Amino acid sequence: MSIPLVISESEVEVTAIRAQGPGGQNVNKVSSAIQLRFDIPKSSLSEAVKTRLLALPDSRITLEGVLVLKAQRYRTQDMNRMDAFARLHELVNSVALPPKKRKPTKPSYSSVQKRLESKNKRSDLKSNRGAKGLD
Repeated sequence: MSIPLVISESEVEVTAIRAQGPGGQNVNKVSSAIQLRFDIPKSSLSEAVKTRLLALPDSRITLEGVLVLKAQRYRTQDMNRMDAFARLHELVNSVALPPKKRKPTKPSYSSVQKRLESKNKRSDLKSNRGAKGLD
């Protein structure tokens, strides 16, 4: 397990916006949702982490490399702000470690023999089906 990456708040642009969905009159008056914008290419992350972040098939990452997160789960701006930062850290830390290299392996000799033997048995079974009825 590696040390989680730290993102300073100066690298993140946070904007309060109005939340969508039901909520009565209050939802139209209060900007409780948070939109977080994180510019990946301009960040202080290592180049390897930036590359893996930009390679993610995530619709929240724009063509310019800006990650846009919208947090509107909670009713208060502070809770939504904490939620947005938590989700940002979770996403960045998910690509912090490089993926493990795949080591090519071979099936064992006995497993190959077992597979070929079962194929031969099945082949014999099927080939014997048609021979009985042709007299």
